Parts: sequence; C-alpha cells; structure tokens
Amino acid sequence: MAVFGMVSAVSSFIKIRYLLDKAVIDNMVFRCHYRITTAILFTCCIIVTANNLIGDPISCINDGSIPMHVINTFCWITYTFTIPGQQHRRIGTDVAAPGVSNDYGEEKRYHSYYQWVPFVLFFQGLMFYVPHWIWKNMEDNKIRMITDGLRGMVTVPEDYRKDRQDRIIKYFMDSLNSHNGYSFAYFFCELLNFINVIVNIFMVDKFLGGAFMSYGTDVLKFSNMDQDVRYDPMIEIFPRLTKCTFHKFGPSGSLQTHDTLCVLALNILNEKIYIFLWFWFIILATISGVAVIYSLVVIMMPTTRETIIKRSYRSGQRKEIAGLVRRLEIGDFLILHFLSQNLSTRSYSDLLQQLCGLLGASRTPSAPSTLEMNPISHPIYPPVEGFGGKETET
Repeated sequence: MAVFGMVSAVSSFIKIRYLLDKAVIDNMVFRCHYRITTAILFTCCIIVTANNLIGDPISCINDGSIPMHVINTFCWITYTFTIPGQQHRRIGTDVAAPGVSNDYGEEKRYHSYYQWVPFVLFFQGLMFYVPHWIWKNMEDNKIRMITDGLRGMVTVPEDYRKDRQDRIIKYFMDSLNSHNGYSFAYFFCELLNFINVIVNIFMVDKFLGGAFMSYGTDVLKFSNMDQDVRYDPMIEIFPRLTKCTFHKFGPSGSLQTHDTLCVLALNILNEKIYIFLWFWFIILATISGVAVIYSLVVIMMPTTRETIIKRSYRSGQRKEIAGLVRRLEIGDFLILHFLSQNLSTRSYSDLLQQLCGLLGASRTPSAPSTLEMNPISHPIYPPVEGFGGKETET
C-alpha cells in the first residue's frame, strides 16, 4: 500500500488541471515531456526501490563459511560479473546460467549499474522537467493574467465579457510587436525538449554499457526467433544470475577466495522498465522532432499562421485573416495562439474580429480615399482678371 501511496503522489504530473486555475502555455508534445515522461520516470524509480515487490534485490549463496548478510551486502555494494563468451551455451550442461561459468579465461563483464538505477531514473525525471521549469519562469504567468476572468468560462454576463475582452484588446494593441522575446523563449524550450530526449537516449546507452541503442530491436528479433535456438537479449543486459568473488583471510592467515552465485531479482523489473523506456524515448524523440520542424514552418511561413488562426476563427474571411497576420510578428501570433487555447470559441472569435478591425483601420491605405481625392479633383481657383469669370464654389 505504501507503494501505491507514493505512486499516487506522482500522478499530480498528469492530472487534468482546471483552466480556471492554470492557463495553457504550451502544446501537447511539450506536456508529454514534463508531465507524462517525468511521471513515468519517477514511478519507475519508486518501483525499483520498493523491495516488498520482489524481496531482497540480491541473494547470494556460498559454502556457508561467510555469513549470508555479509556476502549479500558485499556483492551489492561492489559488483558482480558474467562472462559474455558463455552467454549462448547450454544451460545445465555447459553453464549454470547464461554467462555464468568457471571458465575465467575470457573477459569478464562487470555489473554494478543496478545500485544506481533509482538515482539515474530520478535524475532523468528532473531533466525532463527542467525545460518546463525554464519556460514557466520566463513566461511569468503572462497568459494567465491576460485571460483572467474569461479563462475556462462558458457563460458569463455580456457586459462582463465585453469588459474583459476590451482589456485584452487594449493590452494587445499597447504591446503590439513586442513579444518576440517571449516567443524566442518558448521555441528555445521546445528545442530543449528535443535535445533533452536525445541526450537521455545516449546517456542510458552509456549507463548500460552501450547496449541500449539496439535493445528494443534485439528484443523484437528475439520474439520472432525459433523457440529452440533463440536467446533472450534482456538476460545479457540484465542478468538474473551472476557471480561474485569474495576474498578473506583463513585461520592460518592465508588469503582465501570464495566464488558465489548471486540472484539479482531486481533485474526482472529493470529489464521491463528499460524496454518500455526504449520504445517511449523513440516515440518521444520522433514527435518532438516533428514539433520542432512544425515550429520552424510556423516561424518562416505566414500562410501556416493564417491556417492556424482560421482553424480557431472560422467565421473570419481569408483576406481578413491574411491582413491580420501581416501586421503581427511571430511573438504576437504566439500570444494569439495561446489565447485560443484558454478562451471560449465565442470570446476568441469576437476578440479576433475586433483586432482585425483595429489593425485594418490602422493600416496605411494603398491608395487615397474618395474624400481625400475631392480637394485634389475640385480645387478652388481665384478669379482670373480679363475673363469676367466668377469664382466657382464647390
């Protein structure tokens, strides 16, 4: 029950937050990093530290001359090893377990990562939360303050809604073309998310001795192989039975060496956790890369911004929206995009309609209007002497 209590505390990362309390300041891919991935990593950290799920993380056997708790503690805090060359030999005939043999002529592979797994998982969880923390501090509750009073509201008094909309429009017009630093911070943190997941993939690969890169594909190949000849790649990376060497002095003072077999029950969990993380990191890296490319397209192509606004402002005309986008810089567009995620459809449509009118009216006309042309086409000339003419009034 204690495990479920700790896991429920982590669930706060993925719970649905009410819009009345929290403003939406990012997209779904961004939230996959700091909510879902962080929650996954913290949950895995809790699971591997919950000894009541699997019993003791390591249990070693020896000839009885060394107390059991001594040899268990020694092998846990130092390391155990297997022999890679003995991985594919017949169990029970040639070797006691994959990689466990008395033939020490080959190079040994030492395993000491298992004691660091909870710390690494916790550190990774922090890494995936850092970009959100940076963006949250740089954003400084701007969207929350702008949309205060309208955020998440479906039905509000008409005069109250108009008053709030007027406040938003006034802020937007007063700060027009001054939000580029705001957008740069957001796109930087979005890029940081993508870099972070790539760094985590390489970091785990280094942590597991270079075996993580092909871990998922090896497991998939294993599931399609013939039952009689296939070999589980998870056992090679996360062995369940290893050897440990303990040295002590005998009764006569001579140095004695004791070989022990150690059962690593914790690796049953580790192998499942890391195969899941392999697939999740690949999916997350893919969608994060697509999100970065999409943001670049939005920055460089105004027509993409027109399409995005049109999707939320369906009653607007294409020409009207195009004129609005031409007056906005990328930072202003990002503010409008976040407003569309925090305001009701009606409030957002009314807001854009007023902005189109204001920005359209402030736009420099391409040709003089009719009223401006009247004084030019009908000037008042003074009477010319000698012609007997009268002054013409217009």
